[in-house]
Amino acid sequence: MKKYRIILGAFVASMCLNSCYDLDRYPADQISDGIFWQTETHAKQGMMGVYAALREDNAFGMRFAYDCMSDIGVGYDSQGFGPVILGTYNDRHALVEDKWKSLYDGVMRANLVLQKVPGIESMSEELKSQYLAEARFLRALYYFELYNFYGALPLYDESVNLSTDYNDLKKPRSSEEQVVQFILADLDAAVNSNLPVKRIQDDYGRVTLGAAYALRGKVYLYTKEYAKAAKDFEEIILDPSGRGYNYSLYADYAKLFTSEGDQSDEMIFAIQNSGGVGKDYGMPMTFYMGSRATYGSCWNVVLPSATLVGMYEYKDGKPFDWEEVIPGFSSTDVKDKTFVSVLAEGGKTVASYPEYKDKLLEMYPKRDPRMSETIIMPYTTYPGWVNNQPKTCEFIIARNIAPNETNGFIRLSPARTESYIFRKFVPEGNMNGEINNREHTPINFPILRLADVFLMYAECKNELNDQATAVEYINKVRQRPSTNMPAINSGPAWLKASSKEEVLTRIKHERAVELIAEGHRWFDLRRWGVALEVLPGDVYGITGRRLVTRVFTEKDLLWPVPGVEIERNPDLKPNNPGWN
Repeated sequence: MKKYRIILGAFVASMCLNSCYDLDRYPADQISDGIFWQTETHAKQGMMGVYAALREDNAFGMRFAYDCMSDIGVGYDSQGFGPVILGTYNDRHALVEDKWKSLYDGVMRANLVLQKVPGIESMSEELKSQYLAEARFLRALYYFELYNFYGALPLYDESVNLSTDYNDLKKPRSSEEQVVQFILADLDAAVNSNLPVKRIQDDYGRVTLGAAYALRGKVYLYTKEYAKAAKDFEEIILDPSGRGYNYSLYADYAKLFTSEGDQSDEMIFAIQNSGGVGKDYGMPMTFYMGSRATYGSCWNVVLPSATLVGMYEYKDGKPFDWEEVIPGFSSTDVKDKTFVSVLAEGGKTVASYPEYKDKLLEMYPKRDPRMSETIIMPYTTYPGWVNNQPKTCEFIIARNIAPNETNGFIRLSPARTESYIFRKFVPEGNMNGEINNREHTPINFPILRLADVFLMYAECKNELNDQATAVEYINKVRQRPSTNMPAINSGPAWLKASSKEEVLTRIKHERAVELIAEGHRWFDLRRWGVALEVLPGDVYGITGRRLVTRVFTEKDLLWPVPGVEIERNPDLKPNNPGWN
């Protein structure tokens, strides 16, 4: 497939770093300073261990499921953040404990690199500087994720000696402001380092200078320092120093989230995933976003919401309205006539399709193309992989007999049979042999990509009262060649956006439909101050049946510090508001 050297390096390092503390332990059956941290090869293996921690489910490995906690997704079980959606999680829940532990594991791995690399005599000072900048970027990334979930945090840097201090990591929580300043200090060091602008093929996926600027800009945006954020984004968008970043939007939105486009110039920093026999080293998008017709027969616990489907505009930019397509759509009877089929006895064929099926199929091509590129819409097909063979399956909704992939229909788990399902990030067929394990999807996962940066930059310029530039960058995203949506302010009244409030509404919309399943929306709603308004309430499926009731109160703006961590370190008290 690609990128095997960095993947294999990460695999070797992860074997060494199955706990971030193992590299500093004796006796001889453990790797220690006596034999490790002596050469450039050791440094690279240690660094790959820092990258490997990104892929852990409770670090960034399930980030594609974060949108389930927002209005544009819905999830089930712990993998889909069901306990968070239902409001049944607490400071003892495994989700809360494991995310804290996994992200701090990444921090400690980065600290170990920062502590050990300066003492490797065989490395040049220039190379040491590059490795240290990489580690600081990754430490900042882990801490920023921790900050966004838990707020105030205990801060541990490379001065901690894990071989002697592991049982005494009992610092109190620093304030949120101090945490942000710690993160920014790491990113300041990274942008002022000798990080490369581009990586050679063998090192593709490692941190670049552009990634450091992009992440620092994002931190400034989240803390409402809009001028500083805009300046960082301009560094990589406008390249005022002529460094040659050369980032560009990939022409085809659908292919961007396949192995064809996942190494494109749109990707600023992405988790590198691999697959195939003997190369299983990826994230479980297939497992949780796919259906029973997907490779390996998957679980579909991470799903797009009906709210998201309603957000996609007509191709002329006009807001979508179901009543214009099917009058009376709000009634249960009309929804059934729109979506529900009857299967023939035995379930092998369709006895009768819904009355308004043709109206659905006529409507889909009239919508923002990203809708059908992101979501498998009812009565469209999906090229699946069934009984170890390719099989094209139709997505139908039937209640008399459960659809089954062996009969050429997409099958969902019983509780989710009337939900929308993802096409984005979900493999087609067996990816020409690239996928070997449904828990290791060989598609890179973006943490920072150019479309996201364009929209963050637009938000900054809007807050700085430069609506014209904000609209320019919204339009760049809308007018990706495969998307080709009409520009804001290009004529019709429904495309008008001139005031600060109107432009922000456009940014919110564009971030939802462009970045779905990339893990931004839950954070966006909270930082915009609208989560308490948007999130609570019933969540409905395709046919209007209630799927879940989402619970979100003021205490949910931050997760609780895990109770077990407070027991180990009482100085972490008080817990976050509402969790005491």
